[in-house]
Amino acid sequence: MRTTFLYYILMVSVLFFSGCNHKKESSSDNHQKWSVRMANSVMSRYDSLINYQNPKTIKWQYDIAMLGQAIDKLGHVDSVYSQYMEDYVDYFVTDSGTVRTYNPEEYNIDRINPAKNLITVYKRTGLPKYRKAIELHVEQMRNHPKTKSGGYWHKKIYPWQIWLDGVYMSTPFLAQYAREFNAPEWFDEVAHEILLAYNKTVDEETGLLYHAWDESREQKWADPETGHSPHFWSRAMGWYMMAIVDVLDYFPQNHPKRDSIISVFQSTAEALLKVRDEKTGLWYQVLDIGDREGNYIEGSGSAMFAYAFAKGAKKGYLDKSYLRVANDVFDGIIEHLITVDENGLVTMHHICGGCGLGGNPYRDGSFEYYVTETQVDNDPKGVAPFILAAIELDR
Repeated sequence: MRTTFLYYILMVSVLFFSGCNHKKESSSDNHQKWSVRMANSVMSRYDSLINYQNPKTIKWQYDIAMLGQAIDKLGHVDSVYSQYMEDYVDYFVTDSGTVRTYNPEEYNIDRINPAKNLITVYKRTGLPKYRKAIELHVEQMRNHPKTKSGGYWHKKIYPWQIWLDGVYMSTPFLAQYAREFNAPEWFDEVAHEILLAYNKTVDEETGLLYHAWDESREQKWADPETGHSPHFWSRAMGWYMMAIVDVLDYFPQNHPKRDSIISVFQSTAEALLKVRDEKTGLWYQVLDIGDREGNYIEGSGSAMFAYAFAKGAKKGYLDKSYLRVANDVFDGIIEHLITVDENGLVTMHHICGGCGLGGNPYRDGSFEYYVTETQVDNDPKGVAPFILAAIELDR
């Protein structure tokens, strides 16, 4: 690793000294912004993303990589933020271009999201090892198993299943690859994946999207008629909304499916507003039954929606009013989910650590399952979209 522990302590101490007061932030001072304060808190607690929360299970991991992606976007404030992400990449990428702990033949779509960082580092350095590593991930997607309807399986171990999570894990990378490396055939693949996932998971009555769909109807969690999982999970829809708003950064203006993708984005945003909690301005873990005992205001989904709404409004995909909504949501996150300790360290609370379907022990997708999974302070799946939303909102 190119940056030592002492280097990080020095840099973070300097940044923190200027950024950790409890007063309302001045928009003219980068070091008072929540984006920087949260990034500083991450880097102060962990000298490396490799050690983030659970160093015993170091792997090429979608959520840790997303946190690196978010912090890297602060590189214009100080290069230490970009270096923090790059060191994570360099731990895994060998000189020959292979990636430690990554096995493409597992066909785990979660492992594709970190490849966005590979593109970033390759563009900065031009080193062949990063390009080789990029192509490993593209090759996985060339061979990744699909449903009969042409959608990517979430994982090899979850056959015939499309999860909303997987749309985020694969499509922004593939769209960026298509643009950066002149491979336009991937745009059609990306459009198909986004629109198929919507068509297979949308509830016509509410406009909300079920967490997953089983084409085979073999899973115990799947409705025998529709193949839907039982509930609308906030983070699943958060993944989907972020996928669309990030894909559109690279999607051709003249692509025949672009307008359809934007229309889906708009319809889904409208559906989310209808189930937004009036008291907090945020969203529940299980979206449409906030009044049910055990349900709780969840951090990652709320932050993802804030990011998607803010970026979508600024880009013109959503009405400008969504920018005000995004700011209100961000205010709600600060009020209800964020604490700052005496040292200026920021903590984000009430983040669902992880929810899936099937597996062993079996996850049945019931309401009780979603609301009893462990809540994790500072889980990267909440911290990363919090930083991204803060950057979009200049907060």
